[in-house]
Amino acid sequence: MKLKHFLLIPLFVFLVGFFSCSREEPKILYGFMELVYYPGRARPEERYSFFIIPEDDDGIENLDELYLYHDREGLRWLFTSEDWLSYEEDGKTWIGSRSIAMPEDAPLPRGLYRAVLINKGGESTERSFTFDGPENPIYPFPVLSIGEGTYHIDSQYPVSHFLCYDQQGKIIQTVMITENDGSIRNLRFSNAVRTVALWAEDPEFRISALTEAASVR
Repeated sequence: MKLKHFLLIPLFVFLVGFFSCSREEPKILYGFMELVYYPGRARPEERYSFFIIPEDDDGIENLDELYLYHDREGLRWLFTSEDWLSYEEDGKTWIGSRSIAMPEDAPLPRGLYRAVLINKGGESTERSFTFDGPENPIYPFPVLSIGEGTYHIDSQYPVSHFLCYDQQGKIIQTVMITENDGSIRNLRFSNAVRTVALWAEDPEFRISALTEAASVR
């Protein structure tokens, strides 16, 4: 009788552990795709910035893989919990990538994309996204010039920011720019800022351009 009761104990522990994790599929609450232009040799190179707000009953740490498909072209990108980017905004966690690209920097296909989110229990969910951005850039690629304590911006994009990097190349400050010419000192950069790049953006069309970084110190 004692042996029978002893054998029931590990079985009970196993069942408690088994049912403690939810078997519900994760959710994709919201997501977006944005086209980003980078400096290129012959023309600007294209990258997609793709992020979602995920949800899982066992927490964000239970998420494992995020796939992005373009079924018409037979394309697939995979991001795992070890390499996707994540950030917090307004109490929500976003995960995704800022560097979705085609081989040899070919233009990215437009149209319908499909995101598939999988948690560590193997449950999955999917959601479709459409990006019908312009086939060719709407604006010329912006230019940032810095010298003798001043900056000059040549850009037709409606919104401009400076991304500020420290000595290790990490973004430590973002500054909205309302004038195309001005004094670096008046921008009140952090003392740790060493270089800045221009992030020019058109939020309506979800397109933007990022210049090379230029030294400010």
